[in-house]
Amino acid sequence: MSGDLILGIDGGGSKTLLALANRQGHILETALVGGVNPMDNPNWRSELDKGLAPFRSRTDLAAVAAAFPVFGEVRHLSQAQEEVIAEAFPAARTQVLNDVDAAHRGAFAGQAGVLILSGTGSMAWARDTEGRSTRSGGWGDVIGDEGSSYWIGRLALSLVSQSLDGRQPPSRLASLVLSHLQIDPADAMNGLGAWVTDLAHPRPAIAALSRLVDEAAREGDVASRQLIDQAADELAKHYRAVAAGDKDADWTHGGGTFGSRLLLTALEARIGRAALAPLLPPVGGALLVAAQRLGWSQDRDWLTTTAASARAAVTETMTPLPR
Repeated sequence: MSGDLILGIDGGGSKTLLALANRQGHILETALVGGVNPMDNPNWRSELDKGLAPFRSRTDLAAVAAAFPVFGEVRHLSQAQEEVIAEAFPAARTQVLNDVDAAHRGAFAGQAGVLILSGTGSMAWARDTEGRSTRSGGWGDVIGDEGSSYWIGRLALSLVSQSLDGRQPPSRLASLVLSHLQIDPADAMNGLGAWVTDLAHPRPAIAALSRLVDEAAREGDVASRQLIDQAADELAKHYRAVAAGDKDADWTHGGGTFGSRLLLTALEARIGRAALAPLLPPVGGALLVAAQRLGWSQDRDWLTTTAASARAAVTETMTPLPR
């Protein structure tokens, strides 16, 4: 092992951000690739390899922390994720962890609290003052992921079909979805059926429709607002499940679905108080873990610098997430 740089990897179902940082917490280089969830992307390895390529040959890379969906949930997939990182960086200290665990570590700088995550999937992760972790959700789209962008997008498509059939009143949501997908309203069944059938990666594409639900709700669409309220109900269940012993536990949020102010406000009402602002974004949580692998101090200056640099990197690198 040589060098004094660390690499943090924030892997997700829709996007994966990689950030190279120095000892002071300044991010020097980033890379952005697609989703690397092995449960819905059979090509996750090749997608991840594209992101790793710019950093593989660096001789100044001392530690790598990779946060991935599904890690710790499905044994053979977790093993494959560890192998990919170990093989890519044989000279560095490496650690693989669940993406929500990393997001929690970043949000609370390793301290106690509850993180509610809603992106392509959904989950809650809590850590107590003794460092013990508890989780709820993260079961995937077939079994769970209630309150996630994908869940909202899937139910939105159902609402659109009901509106087009006349089972629901005409809706602003239906017009927004058809316009966004460039589908002729006069041939909506054919258009929507073809769009769904031809999707190479259904989960992120359907999850992206959640921003249209937020837009329609802000414009007064009743069914869309009810759907956002349903999502808040489901996410509040996650909070109550992991904070069962501490109804006043501090909480924060992560994931692109919370770009919807309506959703966040509805969830705050159900929990009974406002969310704390996360100290670090998820990729910052991965950098925190990498720094810890090297025994670096994460004092206030390091956290402040890393937070500002990571947020700037997210803003500059990431295309807009579902709101």
